[in-house]
Amino acid sequence: MIYRTCFLVTCILCLQSRLAAKSNPPAWQRHTIDATSRGADGARIADVNGDGFPDLVTPWEEGGVIRVCLHPGKQEVREPWPSVTVGKVATPEDAVFVDLDRDGQVDVVSSSEGSVRTMHVHWAPSESQNYLLASQWKTEVIPVTQRKQAWMFAMPMNLDGRHGVDLVVSSKGAEASVGWLQAPAEARDLDSWKYHRLADAGWIMSLIQADLNSDGLDDILFTDRRGAGRGVKWLQNPGPKLVHDPANWELHRLGGGNYEVMFMDYADFNADGTDDIAVATHQREILLLQRQPVTNSWKPSSITAPYDLLKGKSIRVGDINLDGIMDFVHSTEPNSGPRKSGVTWLKRMSNLDMNPQVLPVSNVQGLKFDLLQLVDLDQDGDLDVITCEELDNLGLIWYENPIR
Repeated sequence: MIYRTCFLVTCILCLQSRLAAKSNPPAWQRHTIDATSRGADGARIADVNGDGFPDLVTPWEEGGVIRVCLHPGKQEVREPWPSVTVGKVATPEDAVFVDLDRDGQVDVVSSSEGSVRTMHVHWAPSESQNYLLASQWKTEVIPVTQRKQAWMFAMPMNLDGRHGVDLVVSSKGAEASVGWLQAPAEARDLDSWKYHRLADAGWIMSLIQADLNSDGLDDILFTDRRGAGRGVKWLQNPGPKLVHDPANWELHRLGGGNYEVMFMDYADFNADGTDDIAVATHQREILLLQRQPVTNSWKPSSITAPYDLLKGKSIRVGDINLDGIMDFVHSTEPNSGPRKSGVTWLKRMSNLDMNPQVLPVSNVQGLKFDLLQLVDLDQDGDLDVITCEELDNLGLIWYENPIR
């Protein structure tokens, strides 16, 4: 009888513990990748050394440096990563990996606003063993961009089918645009790069390469947060023989004209087999555009931003707790009032759930979070969260998913 009672009590305690874990999931632990400068402003990903692990590049806006961090492997991933300053440029807003000269070593292209208003190439060392040596990197101006626009974001994309990768580029403010830089036969001949303006803009936040009309050609999907033409839009790729004439690029508006649209994600969050669009906004809402496969139209809807906060910054779609349901992860910029978690997990009960449970990823440290990335950094089978934080100067950080 005593044994039965003890067994029953043990079962009840285990059940209570499991129920408590479901209602109060374990905390996400924050790990610092790099905190050696000021104003980390988003991270872009690529495996630059071929070891199978994701590496990161980050512009540090206030510090005026571009930094590359190499994944140290599973055992040391929770420690600061091996890193290098690949260039020093003022007010950088974006940096992206791309092997621009096709020599097998991955370079970096940065975009600067402020008084600089210029894009730069940071050429990687020719020998892979020198990748972490700052003295072996070389920074050069792309002349056609020099002091022309407040450059915000760049996306490698081969548009004309010639001479390797081109660059889709974007900007904000006066004379802002979405356009592309055409690569010459010799990428290191920077004077020969040509700029093609495709569309006027107010303030571009996102650029995504995606085949929006299923014609086999990747188009340019983007968010424009300011001005009369703000919203979610895309430019239809006319094909490699026609890309040089801006008149051949048709501009399509998908929605979001009533919002200040920020970073977006392009992923299938309703499990209908087609990719949808989720957008962080500054209007206490997350904008959702669900693609209608039959009519090829887009159905707009929205869900409330976490904690009813203004100034959403970024959103990502992913199955956070491995239940087969696509969740959202969301970040915010500074809001007035008491501090709330700036990075949150919006846990959904089904792929059609539009009223997700809000759970904290970050604690109250950190005010201004940036672009989010969902990657399994520790190789344990679940998605971790990479982001940057500028005002509390947490730097380039990642939050470890506690599910596993």
